[in-house]
Amino acid sequence: MIEENPDVLWLVVVGFIIAFVLAFGIGANDVANSFGTSVGAKVLTLFQACIIASIFELAGAILIGSKVSDTVRKGIIDVNQFNGSEPLAMAGAFSALTATSIWLIVATFFNLPVSGTHSIVGATIGYALVAIGSKSIGWATFGKIAASWVISPLLSGLISCAIFLGIDRWILKSSSPLKYGLIALPFLLFATIFINLFSIFYSSKEVFGMADFAWYVIFGICIGASLVISIIEAFGVNPWLKKKILAESESAEIPSVRFDNEAGKDEEKETDEKAKENHLPYTTNTNSANYGSIGTHNEGFEHASEANDEINQNGDTKNKETATITISHEEKKTIDTKPRSESTRSRTRSVLDSVLPEPDDSARSQIQDDPHSAQLFKYLQILTAAFGAFAHGGNDVSNAIGPVISLWLIYRTGEVQSTAQTPIWILIYGGVGIIVGLSVWGRRVIKTIGENLSPITPSSGFAIEIGSALTVLLASNLGIPVSTTHCKVGSVVFVGRVRSKEVVDWSLFTNIVISWVVTMPITGGISAMIFAILREVM
Repeated sequence: MIEENPDVLWLVVVGFIIAFVLAFGIGANDVANSFGTSVGAKVLTLFQACIIASIFELAGAILIGSKVSDTVRKGIIDVNQFNGSEPLAMAGAFSALTATSIWLIVATFFNLPVSGTHSIVGATIGYALVAIGSKSIGWATFGKIAASWVISPLLSGLISCAIFLGIDRWILKSSSPLKYGLIALPFLLFATIFINLFSIFYSSKEVFGMADFAWYVIFGICIGASLVISIIEAFGVNPWLKKKILAESESAEIPSVRFDNEAGKDEEKETDEKAKENHLPYTTNTNSANYGSIGTHNEGFEHASEANDEINQNGDTKNKETATITISHEEKKTIDTKPRSESTRSRTRSVLDSVLPEPDDSARSQIQDDPHSAQLFKYLQILTAAFGAFAHGGNDVSNAIGPVISLWLIYRTGEVQSTAQTPIWILIYGGVGIIVGLSVWGRRVIKTIGENLSPITPSSGFAIEIGSALTVLLASNLGIPVSTTHCKVGSVVFVGRVRSKEVVDWSLFTNIVISWVVTMPITGGISAMIFAILREVM
């Protein structure tokens, strides 16, 4: 009981404070996994992403977070080895919390998207090795977790690739992307809702009063609910959506700037003057067909150019001599002249690289969705981002509160092998910390996955979101704490590579992989050092 353990009360109090810092770091670092692609594709603003994440991260933490937290709390090490040494077990949990918090804050400061799961597992193993030795490690569970670190990005990437290739073949490259996109929309919505509903209901049957339901009953309920929503969308939303998209396309003001190989010097001079007025550098075009088109957008593609009909997905033009570059009226007015820092360079390059193609980045300028299909996938990506936040909350909140649950339950019961359920209020505590970290510091890492690693459009963003969310949700239901960082990065790189190997920033990807490799040794070393100090003073 609390009154019987006054000597370790400070560990509990400070541990809860550090757990909030850890949750803050997870929110600031891993937020890019949930909403980086949506913000990068201009589907959501950062503020909108924070609002949606606040709702779904917390819901995921409460409904499915306890299953993974039990794996982090009991599965990585054999807690029975600490029977009779409960204060040492508490010191170990405290060490793991502190080490992981330090690493996540440092990594976020340097804009490195590291894995919270890697961090907490490495820290747990670090103190356990110092406390008892290798016999305390649950190597079978660790092996399953370690295998998921390789399997999860591959599986997530393959699922996302399959989804994107289907979208690309049957919608984006079809004769009428809007027509076939509207036909496919109810089916994509059905699949998205069913996958997530079944995973949520099946893993949290007790929460929804379904404890006595067989799996096929839950399966049927989810099929029915998804079918009803899809039918409503097909007959109620689709007609309205079609009218809205066509109306916005017709009303959009789209001034045109032309670069013609056969134009005279006067026209070239006039164009050069226009470029200077807009503070966009201009270089004489030697092969205008290489420029493709700029499908700019404002607030999630709401003012898009119809001139893309003249230029297909690969950047080829109907007229080999002339390519038309169009900039929407609203986008033109928002172009500023302030110097850009290194952290914002990629956002500037998304416009400039299409005008001034470079050997390494010219392919990025050609990665654009048809404006009509972009509108369709915008809504789907928002939905999948919400489900992604739910999965992220269920998976990653366990990393923040797993050790603090150990601290609390050992303190309350005096036993390291407690059978008590994870308290809901602790799950909420971790979820709130993640939300605060996302809102305050999330923008630092969100650009890495959302913008810098590979250009993302609404269609590819949807494929990335649903593929990674499916992988994480499946793993959460199996009780395996996979890395959402690995899943999302795997999907971004796979889809980017399918489009063109030139559009993936392989140097950045290499740095990300290096950060993954060093995460466990760093957190394990810090945790071991802190535990050794605590053991001497306790």
